[in-house]
Amino acid sequence: MAIDKKIELHLHLEGAATPDFIRQIAFEKKIDLSKIFASDGRYAIRDFVHFLQVYEAASAVLSRPEDYARLTRSVLHAASETGVIYCETFLSPDFCGGGDLAAWQDYLAAIEEVADQAQRDFGITMRGIVTLVRHFGPDQSKRVARCAAESAGRMICGFGMAGDETIGHPRDFAWAFDCAAEAGLPFSIHAGEWGGAQSVRETLDAYNPPRIGHGVQAISDPELVARLADTGTVLECCPSSNLVLGVVPNWQSHPLARLRDAGVKVTVSTDDPPFFNTDMRREFAALEQHFGWGPAEFAEITKTALEAAFCDEATRAEISKQLTT
Repeated sequence: MAIDKKIELHLHLEGAATPDFIRQIAFEKKIDLSKIFASDGRYAIRDFVHFLQVYEAASAVLSRPEDYARLTRSVLHAASETGVIYCETFLSPDFCGGGDLAAWQDYLAAIEEVADQAQRDFGITMRGIVTLVRHFGPDQSKRVARCAAESAGRMICGFGMAGDETIGHPRDFAWAFDCAAEAGLPFSIHAGEWGGAQSVRETLDAYNPPRIGHGVQAISDPELVARLADTGTVLECCPSSNLVLGVVPNWQSHPLARLRDAGVKVTVSTDDPPFFNTDMRREFAALEQHFGWGPAEFAEITKTALEAAFCDEATRAEISKQLTT
């Protein structure tokens, strides 16, 4: 398996917009976003809550399907340059049309058209996971779930939950997850980033998802780690994101390698790469530097990512073929 070819399962589309891209869109629309940028031009983020505020402010300028078309091409081109041949991106109807079904379908059509172009131009395949925003509340999640159910298919292959995981309980969103499940969509749910190991346990108890976004705080609960290993639940780990936001203080304390050594299935992604000054090539280089990982470990996590991807089997077979050539 070629380790220069990568699979990314945890990537927020709006969060992959570079500061320059957002500045350009804001300039065209005469919107002042100067407060969200630092003096060096990067996004200014102090902590997780502030990160969410900056993220939502940046996303607010993306108000038309054509904005998302431009964003999708920019993001997929950048990812392909770092060796990514398949990615699953979190897409939220909250940002793409405010949860309105008709508006969402216009945004999705624009994204899908450009994604198909990018596949031809850059050799990268994109699929989407419709994602509700937890801190927007259960009522809004129902609108998002309807959008997911109505668009389930080739491009939309999963359903999930992101946002502030310290708010509410996973079961508060049962209606939305039931709706998505009826449409045949598998789940990827953020937990164990800020809600502690208990948030992972609550999520498993509520929905038993095949994938957990982040999940790294499970390391504090040996029984939970054993459960994750036994069930084969896949963790979408984003190490640089965890470091920048302060989930862990340094690379030495990051639990990714310990989780893997305990038999938990792990993958590696960038989350919101421009916010954390990273990309998939930098993530792999850091894993090599700090954990001593090499071709065997990278081949293993890539194989795990391929098996855990929510795409159809024909797409999986094509990506597998690309990885071995």
